[in-house]
Amino acid sequence: MRTVAVLLAAGKSERFGLDKLQVRLGGHTVWERAFTALREHPLIEAVGVVASDGLLDECKSNAAGALFVEKGGASRTESARIGFGRVPDWAEAVLFHDAARPFVSHRVIESVVRAVESHGAAFPAVPVADTVKEKSDDGFRTLDRSRLVAVQTPQGARVEHFRRAFASGAEATDDAALLEADGVPSVAVEGDPANIKLTRQEDLALLQAEVRTGMGYDVHRVSDDPARQMWLGGVLFPGPGLEGHSDADAVLHAIVDALLGAAGLGDIGDHYPNTDPRWKGEPSSTFLKETAQKLAAEGWNVVNIDVSVIAEKPKLSERRTEVRSAIAGLVGIGTERVSVKATTNEGLGSIGRGEGIAAYAVATIKRYS
Repeated sequence: MRTVAVLLAAGKSERFGLDKLQVRLGGHTVWERAFTALREHPLIEAVGVVASDGLLDECKSNAAGALFVEKGGASRTESARIGFGRVPDWAEAVLFHDAARPFVSHRVIESVVRAVESHGAAFPAVPVADTVKEKSDDGFRTLDRSRLVAVQTPQGARVEHFRRAFASGAEATDDAALLEADGVPSVAVEGDPANIKLTRQEDLALLQAEVRTGMGYDVHRVSDDPARQMWLGGVLFPGPGLEGHSDADAVLHAIVDALLGAAGLGDIGDHYPNTDPRWKGEPSSTFLKETAQKLAAEGWNVVNIDVSVIAEKPKLSERRTEVRSAIAGLVGIGTERVSVKATTNEGLGSIGRGEGIAAYAVATIKRYS
């Protein structure tokens, strides 16, 4: 039976608080782990992806060998319908899998495919361990948990079953329910307790995580050249700027060192030495963006960045929001995870005399196994 899988990655992550599909597990994001499990299974001939607006470009770039990458709809059923519309005519069966389930095993995938082949439609399920109660206006009613199961994905069926179900225009919380509404029963196969769906931030607590913190410091003197630009935190301020081989953005340099240090990847001088003509006049935004990519390749997620800037001028606090946004954009995290503080040196020393600017940065990173 020729089978195509569709990875559904169009959710809004409203209960998670950030894009859960971009959380890194080892060296891969959540959605990449799920995509790879499907793509590498010998019983699946091709895998397509339906993604949210914010994930679309990333999926187009990183979903190697994908049959298609399409923008999702407003609901799960609509996204599945879009994906089904791109399934080629030669396909005999289709599996839909939630991209938020990165730990799906080859055994579960094979069980679903074989059951679809034998019975027409199937889903994986695990027994309910907790007592479940049904709420009503009169109170609660305890259900017989021996008759209940928790449903997982992938869920699949023969193409003709899905064609009729999607044509009906009905909506459902999962694919088996959509088929059920159209009169097509699904059989349950043995699921896997490890095949969890990452729905809330608390779900990450179920995973093993390594957390590290790094500190960075940088200082540059103010240039004698009045035409030299002043860059701080990726934002242009009135000059003159700071003296250095690159654009001498002390704030970004400190952050780069903090991130590299936390990941055990050396320091900024190892990666961007001031003896290398390649970095002459280079924007420090290049250094920070590349550093974030280096960490991502090692499986690290940036949890937060905290920066303190010591300068008599310019008044960084007046543009704090702009600086936070610039740093967050370069690292690829939310602005709420970047803190920027500014102070003077009370006229003491070279910094206090306005001869230079210094910056301290602390960064925390996390890696899930």
